Amino acid sequence: MADRNKLLVTFLVLVIVILVAIVAFTFLVKPAVTGYAIDKQGEGVQIAITQILAQVQQNGFVQIPVGNQTLFLMPFDPQQAQQPVQ
Repeated sequence: MADRNKLLVTFLVLVIVILVAIVAFTFLVKPAVTGYAIDKQGEGVQIAITQILAQVQQNGFVQIPVGNQTLFLMPFDPQQAQQPVQ
């Protein structure tokens, strides 16, 4: 009987430890990892935009492959756009 009680207590302690680990992961580790990933994604976007702008300033345009098509980005100055002929 004592062995059975000892085994039951050990099992219950193990279940409690597992539940505490799950709760700790859910409320502590996962948000920290998610926040880190979001920060790094923002940094990646900034790096990509900086590289695109640098290529536009250097070459006057940039080519971005999108699937099987190519997207050309060029600066646009509305002051230089053609005026309508009157």
